[in-house]
Amino acid sequence: MSTPLGRSAGESWRVLRTPLLVTGLIVLAAIVILIATSARTSGPFSPDSTDSDGARALAALLENHGVDVHSTETLDDAVQPGEGKALIIGPAGSLGRPDLERIAQARWSHLVLIRPGSRALEILAPGVQQTGDVLSSRSREAQCDLPAAVRAGTVTVSGPTYSAPSAAVACYGDGINNTVVRLEVGDRIVDVVGTPTSFTNAQLADDGNAALALNLIGTHQDLTWYLPQFESTDTGTADSGSAPLIPPDVRYIGWALAFAVLVVAIWRGRRLGPVVAERLPVIVHAAETTEGRARLYRRSRARDRAAAALRESALGQLHEAHGIPRRADPSAVVATVAARTGRDPVMLYELLYGLPPLSDAALMSLSHELDVLTQEVRKP
Repeated sequence: MSTPLGRSAGESWRVLRTPLLVTGLIVLAAIVILIATSARTSGPFSPDSTDSDGARALAALLENHGVDVHSTETLDDAVQPGEGKALIIGPAGSLGRPDLERIAQARWSHLVLIRPGSRALEILAPGVQQTGDVLSSRSREAQCDLPAAVRAGTVTVSGPTYSAPSAAVACYGDGINNTVVRLEVGDRIVDVVGTPTSFTNAQLADDGNAALALNLIGTHQDLTWYLPQFESTDTGTADSGSAPLIPPDVRYIGWALAFAVLVVAIWRGRRLGPVVAERLPVIVHAAETTEGRARLYRRSRARDRAAAALRESALGQLHEAHGIPRRADPSAVVATVAARTGRDPVMLYELLYGLPPLSDAALMSLSHELDVLTQEVRKP
């Protein structure tokens, strides 16, 4: 009668349903926790990030002064009608010409561009151009009559600089290369800021950085904080830099999958449990195995291998009986056994390490001599 080796579908389901249910609940809980605790935005200059390059401190400062900050990474939120409201566009991401034109048509009352590229300047701040120079980080005077800069005084600035048209107000530079530029485009106020690090968590408390940020950005009670990501409809004409290939929201799925793999690995790597005894179809006695091996030696006339097996067994018993190390030199083994048995060392060496027998009779004699020797060892 044959016995099936595998489990049936019902047995497999009964075994796996509990681990699968537990794993599913853990993964679901992890996803819920990630979504519940994750910030709406992330990365550099994010109003939700507490990292050194984030802007959580600035967002809290604005909220404490009555500004309602809405953070978003979605382009649709940045193209809503913005009359009487302010929009700040972060330095990350990639926006093409169609996206920038949609933002320009949204009629925001106040637009703040953080480290914009040439295409964003062309569409949203016409007349302002990148100079190609980069200012090193140090304290600088405003050197302009912009009220926000005058109130802030000395500010720690660094980053790219811009040249401004005659109608604009340029601050924090050398008169040609400036890091802060304000101009009016129709009925809209546009601020170009090339020093985003001044408003980050790491530098907001330096000099008059906080005062400049509050007076420059906190001009309206409703502020939309937009960090461009991957909504660009014209990737071939992106503003500057290249967008990552994997959107940031994928990181939640990645973490959840990694956690699921870890749980499954721990589950599958558990102890296999106690050994289960299984009845053998045929019981083979040790003596039968030994006799079968001896017949194979005899059939192949392998007297050398048979003699080596007999001597190895005898040496094992001698090592155990006399406390001789397993890797002891043959001369040391012979000397120890001869001292305790009174046998001739030369005869012992020939018996234990001599040449293989040349006939079956010699092999039988060797077996008998080794048996006598081991019996002498076993006697008290």
